[in-house]
Amino acid sequence: MHYLRELECVNCDSTYDPNKLWNTCPNCGMPLLARYDLEAVRAHVEKEQLSTRPQNIWRFRELLPVQDQRYMISLGEGCTPLIFAKNLSSRLGFQQLYIKDEGKNPTGSFKARGLAVAVGRAWELGALQLSIPSAGNAAGALSAYAAVAGLPAFAYMPSDVPRSFIIECQVLGAKVRLIEGLISDCGKISREEAHRYGRFDLSTLREPYRVEGKKTMGYELVEQFGWTVPDVIIYPTGGGTGIIGMWKAFQEMEQLGWIDRKRPRFVVVQSEGCAPIVKAFQEAKNSAEPWSDAHTIADGLRVPSTIGDFMILEILQQCKGIAVMVSDQEMLEGAELIGKLQGLFVSPESGATLAALQKMKKIGWLTPEEKIVLFNTGSGYKYSHLWKQSSY
Repeated sequence: MHYLRELECVNCDSTYDPNKLWNTCPNCGMPLLARYDLEAVRAHVEKEQLSTRPQNIWRFRELLPVQDQRYMISLGEGCTPLIFAKNLSSRLGFQQLYIKDEGKNPTGSFKARGLAVAVGRAWELGALQLSIPSAGNAAGALSAYAAVAGLPAFAYMPSDVPRSFIIECQVLGAKVRLIEGLISDCGKISREEAHRYGRFDLSTLREPYRVEGKKTMGYELVEQFGWTVPDVIIYPTGGGTGIIGMWKAFQEMEQLGWIDRKRPRFVVVQSEGCAPIVKAFQEAKNSAEPWSDAHTIADGLRVPSTIGDFMILEILQQCKGIAVMVSDQEMLEGAELIGKLQGLFVSPESGATLAALQKMKKIGWLTPEEKIVLFNTGSGYKYSHLWKQSSY
């Protein structure tokens, strides 16, 4: 049975046929979100069934948009470990500190979830070519899933991204174009050429289905905690699809009767060199202005503007969350501490979450007994150039 009902604009509430290819809302240009017949899902699916299914994101198939199993592409994404960070907890004075390790996904990052679903659905609906602007990890994930689908993929990345990201895409068969500028410049050219050459654009929140793959992080997290939500989620934020996706998952699970009304408090973490959401949050604004001269070693955080800014800020308001910026040095120190104490080689974006945790502890925003989750959104191996070699 298929439960996808419609696509709904987050701004003007217009609805659209989900069985056609759409990017943003034709009426106002804002993001579209998938809506399901959750009453029907509730009647036919029990949460206890999920543990008996194959261990990937398609365990949640009734709550995902791909309808024909032939298009449910999988490279083993999802079902990533939720690790009790015992050593970090002891060092920092917390009782229940966890790390959700998304670096275990195919292509080494959480981007695999969103692109598995987005590529599968685009393929199902007849897309013939796919394109994406990316700081690195999303392009790698698109390249992998497009290869499985047999679809040509075109990646647009800033010219100064780590070479490992470029090589990954090329080895996986994608065409890579390097752009002088930021991901926002890549997005502009990507969309222009998608229109010119008949490619389907998979930019962040400019199509409806990457967020559907990302929301599985929320479903998994709650399942791993015995169908309860943690108190705090600390999340490195560029485009913000992960936060928007998890918030959507929590809303859906409440309607399904799988959880109650409690929500985690989100901590949005950005770089001091590119913090448009943090600035807007501190100024109590409903939208964020583009950040000028964006710079940071964490490529995934070098996002000067995002179409979902108002959604992220609204989520922070609703959950009584907070937004904080950290320095590049603090990111590296955080990543190193996670490595030395927990044996995980994480990206600088993930190191940023530990730096934010320490800042929040200093101001008393967190308490020692709270259940806190740090998200490792990607492996550190693609960023190995950031660490200097040393010997004893």
